[in-house]
Amino acid sequence: MTFEMTESGKALAIEHVNALCKNAARIAEEHGFKENTVGEDIALMHSELSEALEDFRGHESPSHTWYEITEKKGPNIEIKQRYTENPDPDGTLKPCGIPSELADCVIRIMHFSHRHGIDLGKAIVEKMAFNETRVYRHGNKKI
Repeated sequence: MTFEMTESGKALAIEHVNALCKNAARIAEEHGFKENTVGEDIALMHSELSEALEDFRGHESPSHTWYEITEKKGPNIEIKQRYTENPDPDGTLKPCGIPSELADCVIRIMHFSHRHGIDLGKAIVEKMAFNETRVYRHGNKKI
């Protein structure tokens, strides 16, 4: 299968990705995440993937999401309640699991891209088209 997209489809994909980037940057900056160095930002992107790996190592399914609320019971005591369904869809419970950690990574990438003037939508469309031209298992590496 080839990565075929009309020019208008590409333009729409680029526009939507870049709108998400702008919104991710707005939310991050409104919550105080604007002073990191490039290295710190990349490390934080990586940390979200590490959290996804830790969930997997803890025997969580890659598609499983659960919801958590943490209640403080003292200076050093926290009680976490875990729900399989979100009983409060207004966003007060923290989504957890591999899907959530992947989303965190993508959000950090979008914030970084917007902050540094990267046209992430264009980069994704270009890279997917290029990847389509590569030979099977290019590089012939073990993993």
